[in-house]
Amino acid sequence: MIDIVGAGAFGTGLAVALARSGRPVRLWARDGIEAMRETRMNRRRLPDIVLPDALDLTDILDDLDSDILLLAIPTQKIGGFLEGYTPRAKYLVSCAKGIDLTTGLGPASLIAARYPQKAVAQLTGPSFAADIARGLPTALTLAAADEATVAHLQTALSTQSLRLYGSTDVIGAEMGGALKNVIAIAAGAVIGRGLGESARAALMARGFAEMRRIARSYGAREETLAGLSGLGDLILTCTSEKSRNLRFGLGLAKGGPWTEQGTVEGVATAQGLAARGDLDTPLVDAVAQLSTGKVDFDEIQEALLARPLIME
Repeated sequence: MIDIVGAGAFGTGLAVALARSGRPVRLWARDGIEAMRETRMNRRRLPDIVLPDALDLTDILDDLDSDILLLAIPTQKIGGFLEGYTPRAKYLVSCAKGIDLTTGLGPASLIAARYPQKAVAQLTGPSFAADIARGLPTALTLAAADEATVAHLQTALSTQSLRLYGSTDVIGAEMGGALKNVIAIAAGAVIGRGLGESARAALMARGFAEMRRIARSYGAREETLAGLSGLGDLILTCTSEKSRNLRFGLGLAKGGPWTEQGTVEGVATAQGLAARGDLDTPLVDAVAQLSTGKVDFDEIQEALLARPLIME
């Protein structure tokens, strides 16, 4: 049995894909389980996907007793969730992207700090929940501190359409997933402001350089950022309006409020990193300022274009 905590879009998508591949899967949600049982759909998060009959649904935490537990809840909620729940699973897999504002840790590192005796991994990479649920080909990074854990979880969680590449650079995988959200907000703002595709391409390239610089300061290996969890995810979220962070950036540029359901992790990540103040992070700082309304788009654009000319 594989247990999944969190019936958001990504948790539901993973549950559907794994159950459809023949694995026994149990999905936990705090609320809405009865409606999901009756309709065999998660109408709020993946309204076009039918839940396989083999997928078990529960709202009782004590039901979760498998060896593998996937935590598909927002990064900012992981700490509070774990305060009230002690997992029985040997393997804990974070499916979140972001940096915890309280501790400054990535989601897998946050879980590992709370449960050092557990085998903790990070699942991340370029993926939309609906694509995973529909069985479209998707490749992700599965990172854990030791190769044995990576190998075990790769086998347990890969399917015919979901391919997991292994890594032992947990911090690199965490940082790639967190930082690309920030750059995606900036990309959305560029497009929403009508600055054009050339500007978006330049922003993605300079954003990637900034991602590598920040990740290195946390102890990540730069080559990890060049893989699925960094560059791959950056390309996806900066070019598709399926990306919640990109849509948020579009709305910021047009001056509209955020009215959609779901967490925009890039906002918290940008604000947490900008508060550090010890790195040259112009794009992260710009997103933090723009998302809090401290400066308007024109001021940010002028400041970025006025920066000193440098060697690439």
